[in-house]
Amino acid sequence: MDPFARTRTVAARLEVVEQSPSTNAQLRAQAAGAPHRTVLLTTDQTAGRGRLDRTWTTPAGSALAVSVLLRDLPEPDALGWIPLAAGVAMADAVARQLPGHEVGVKWPNDVLVDGRKICGILAEAAHGAVIVGAGVNTAMAADQLPVPTATSFAALDAQADIDRIAADFVAGLGRRVSELAAAGGADASGLRPEAEKRCLSLGRVVDVSLPDGTRLRGTAEALDSDGRLLVDADGVRHAVAAGDVVHARLA
Repeated sequence: MDPFARTRTVAARLEVVEQSPSTNAQLRAQAAGAPHRTVLLTTDQTAGRGRLDRTWTTPAGSALAVSVLLRDLPEPDALGWIPLAAGVAMADAVARQLPGHEVGVKWPNDVLVDGRKICGILAEAAHGAVIVGAGVNTAMAADQLPVPTATSFAALDAQADIDRIAADFVAGLGRRVSELAAAGGADASGLRPEAEKRCLSLGRVVDVSLPDGTRLRGTAEALDSDGRLLVDADGVRHAVAAGDVVHARLA
């Protein structure tokens, strides 16, 4: 029996590997000639990478690492929405298996359950394509979690259906990116209101560490047409395109 039968139906090509240093890096190395919606996944990623060059490691079998190659892309000015589309797609996939829990996205694309991180996402350009990788904590016990702000299906006394997670993520991401490309933008495709609904950062006081080393503290109010986080700090609205966001408290 194929343990990823559901995922195989939504991927143009699926490769399941026993172990991978990084599914994003491995898929990048195989990207030449690979079709849109090529998927590579494993439950043993040994040298995963996150946003801001952070490392991401988990015990073998305790997490799902899945990477998706996207070729049918929107116009360049809408590419910034792809990480947000990935966050929404994964939040939907996780929420379907965790009814009764608050599931949403910390801008731009960390997936939180009850305020704790269950999934990180990394989108990278790759030879005219984009590779989106996601790492979901599935069977990691509470004492294996790397930080107190993390969680997993096991820590929530739930069993993850990893085939369903992967399939729902791939299908949801692919659909949203196709709609974004066809509509010409996040507003026309409906992605912006969908992302704002899932975004747990909105309405909260946030601390943002910006790429230039400065910090910004204010209330996250909305997403603009480019997917940037609009933060009001002392009456001045800032559009944050990149940065590390921490939820300080409810506004």
